[in-house]
Amino acid sequence: MSKHGLWTVIVPDKNIIKKSEDFTPENPGVAKIEDDAFWSQSKFNNISVIQFTDDNVDNDQVEYTDTSPNGSYDESVLGNFRTEFINRFDTQHLIDIQNLWDNDNQTVEDPAATETDGFREETPEEKIARLGPRPTSYTSA
Repeated sequence: MSKHGLWTVIVPDKNIIKKSEDFTPENPGVAKIEDDAFWSQSKFNNISVIQFTDDNVDNDQVEYTDTSPNGSYDESVLGNFRTEFINRFDTQHLIDIQNLWDNDNQTVEDPAATETDGFREETPEEKIARLGPRPTSYTSA
């Protein structure tokens, strides 16, 4: 790999990795896209990794599974990067953070909860006060 983009797509692993905005190269966001119909498109047959920066300076890079030299990202062949990859990342990331929110439940001490040894599940209001409202959208810039 000779280039590291702000976005990395690892085709064999079905991962789209974001390394900008609320993520960094040291702490990237990873979305596994379980969509076999998408990944089985013939345009991905010989692609291992896509490094995408979209900075109008470097060529965004495609790494192949065979011995072909790295190539440039060709939108006319691979499609618009936002439509093909960023929107899919955003959709999956929203699902992931909603699942984290949904599953982050606590029990709280409550002496009045005598049937449960003085503990009870937190109320929806207590959960929102602790975590903020449940995420309803996520959009990359």
